[in-house]
Amino acid sequence: MQNRKLKIGMVVGEVSGDTLGAKLIRSFREQGIEVEFEGIGGPQMIAEGFISYYPMDILSVMGIVEVLKDIKKLFAVRDGLVEKWTANPVDIFIGIDAPDFNLRLAKSIKQNHLPIKTVQYVSPSVWAWRQGRVHGIKASIDLVLCLFPFEKSFYQRFAVPAAFVGHPLASQLPLQNPVHDAKLELGLDVNQKHIALLPGSRRGEVERLGPLVLDAAAIIHKKYPEYEFLIPAINDARKLQIEDLLKQCPASLVAKIRLMENSDKESKIGRQVMNAANIVALASGTATLEAMLLHRPMVTFYQLNWLTYIIAKLLVKIQYYSLPNIIAGKKVIQELIQSDATPEKLAAEIEKLMNIETSQIQVMQLITMHKKLLAGNSEDPVQAILGLVQ
Repeated sequence: MQNRKLKIGMVVGEVSGDTLGAKLIRSFREQGIEVEFEGIGGPQMIAEGFISYYPMDILSVMGIVEVLKDIKKLFAVRDGLVEKWTANPVDIFIGIDAPDFNLRLAKSIKQNHLPIKTVQYVSPSVWAWRQGRVHGIKASIDLVLCLFPFEKSFYQRFAVPAAFVGHPLASQLPLQNPVHDAKLELGLDVNQKHIALLPGSRRGEVERLGPLVLDAAAIIHKKYPEYEFLIPAINDARKLQIEDLLKQCPASLVAKIRLMENSDKESKIGRQVMNAANIVALASGTATLEAMLLHRPMVTFYQLNWLTYIIAKLLVKIQYYSLPNIIAGKKVIQELIQSDATPEKLAAEIEKLMNIETSQIQVMQLITMHKKLLAGNSEDPVQAILGLVQ
């Protein structure tokens, strides 16, 4: 780079992006590469020497109404970064997740003909729905860093440069993970069998799916009274909401349910509960990836508002809904979606996983997928990024 220090602009919008960004900064440093980092970062990145021109929270906007309300502010932030990098260009711009903002920023960089290579770290779910977005990505992004191998395969079909760099959780969570140790960590009886029930972390999910899991638990309890149920509550609001639902359950069932709360600010209780369970029943979402990497036998379920479901069916272009099945390219775990998500069917699937042979077959498949995400065919994100300017 003409004997000068490399300059990289990065933008993140939430804690998970801040974690990825901080790890990336450390990776550059560990490889002896001198880089100046600037843009929008969180406390973890700033602690690594990142210069943040705006607070990360400015991008933490969810929902259509909220985004519209803040649209002028978001445009001003985008334009401010473009103006700054027009006057003093960075060599590479890396948008970490936050695709709605970062892809628009990358598009502005290209439209202004700035001499900046653009990277999107964490692919938007373009492979799952609104696949037409891939053409916009191709026009504005020089490299996509993918967390999953199937994402790289998708981009290759459209001649979009992509590198599979692996998911950080895959290396963070161990391949050897005894349930005995996980029970001890939560102060549970190691000889007791537990079923984890995770109806989701949002109010609407608990409202919709809480009764489903509790009704399924009631069916299981009548047949297998020796099992205990674990339900995580990520905050006080969810705890109160679940406690209200438990008031409608039989006392004998409530006695077998343990509502588990966070012991720190990291909100890891969902992961800890799944880890300590012999069987996991959880709402479809990112938690299915965690359950997969914990190697716990599981069944997943989900229900949407009927109109939302009809619209989603028209937009979604994938055969499976859960990440384990998408990664495997086949049905490894059972998915109970919409009308299939009944207490009876959920209880029946949980009961199937009580069979040691059935659950062990699934566990071996989950370990195989974990190894796949750790496989040597993943690339080093630092080297993949540097390939744009060498």
